[in-house]
Amino acid sequence: MPIVVRLDVMLALRKVRSKDLAAAIGITEANLSLLKSGKVKGVRFATLEAICEELACTPGDILDYEPDQTTNR
Repeated sequence: MPIVVRLDVMLALRKVRSKDLAAAIGITEANLSLLKSGKVKGVRFATLEAICEELACTPGDILDYEPDQTTNR
C-alpha cells in the first residue's frame, strides 16, 4: 500500500511510549499498535487530530505516500 504510517518514528522522536499515547488519546493499545503497523484500512480524523495534538506534529509527520512502482496510474 502506498500510504506508510510513520507513527513509530514520531513516538521515538518525542520519547513517548505507545502505552502513554494510547491512554492520552483514549484508544486501546491494540488499536494503536494496528495503526502503527499500517494494518488498518482507515483512521478517523478525530483520532489523527488527537495524535497530532499529543505529539505536537502534523499529519504529514505521521503519514507518508510512497507510490507503488508496479502500479501505473
